[in-house]
Amino acid sequence: MKLRTWGVSILTSLLSTVVLARPAAAQLLGAKPAAVTNGEAISAAELDKQVQYILKQRPPANALSDAQKKQMCFDVLTSMIDDLLMRQFLRKNAPRIEQAEVNRELAQLEVSLKAQKQSLKDFCRDNGQTEAELRDDIVSRCQWRGYAQARISEAEVHRYYDEYKDFFDKVQVRVSHIVLRVPANSSEAQIQATRDKLLALRQEIVAGKIDFAEAAKKYSQCPSAPKGGDIDYVYRKGHVHEGFAKAAFALKVGEISDVVQTDYGLHLIKATDRKPGQPSDYNKIKDDVRMFYESELWQVILAQERVKSKVDINLP
Repeated sequence: MKLRTWGVSILTSLLSTVVLARPAAAQLLGAKPAAVTNGEAISAAELDKQVQYILKQRPPANALSDAQKKQMCFDVLTSMIDDLLMRQFLRKNAPRIEQAEVNRELAQLEVSLKAQKQSLKDFCRDNGQTEAELRDDIVSRCQWRGYAQARISEAEVHRYYDEYKDFFDKVQVRVSHIVLRVPANSSEAQIQATRDKLLALRQEIVAGKIDFAEAAKKYSQCPSAPKGGDIDYVYRKGHVHEGFAKAAFALKVGEISDVVQTDYGLHLIKATDRKPGQPSDYNKIKDDVRMFYESELWQVILAQERVKSKVDINLP
């Protein structure tokens, strides 16, 4: 199975400096699958094939430690599991795709490839897949398109645009923050105690007893602390946690937020500058707006499937 370009992308930052780990998963696991997701196996051979394909796209590089090689294979396998989870979801919930539709999509691809002086065989080779796997990709893309179109109306797309207009207008806000980390297993009482510390610190800052930047240098548990908590300009989406971004973009320059909780910890946020961007025209970019909305729907579904699915990983 190949990691599909329409699905969740893999984490490849390590791969720019790696050579393939040996022994391969197939050698280590034998007949045992690399993972089993809701009863459906991902073989060690499939994992090895995907790792080999990815590494061929990267420049020659130095070997990694055993720990880094192990992490690399785990990252690839995790993305393969995500891909399979979405395929399983679509098989159960998306419209059935007729073979004639797949053939039409394939014919359109061939026309496009011909214009680039490339054959379907070349395309499959370059993407490390067989024509059968390509057809599976097309089925899944068509299923997702049908599923999303049935659930996202034009009105919802417009509402999404209005909610995130700052993003589509490319508005940027420069922010600084003070963060106190809270362990994942913290009790409500521990979280509240941390919140109270930040609220007390906020009062001191507002009263002028301490400057925000100095407070960040003294108290913030973030690599940005030596810079007074400055994390530079951010967009409304894609750069920081949604709750953090929502709070930051609600601030006027110079204002400090109430306590904001994210997976990273509890924050005080200060807006230090704002770039207005360029007003967008919904009618000109509504296809892009829909694409962003569909991408978020994809991530929501995937997160739900991860929680409720049974996944067994057998990597050593």
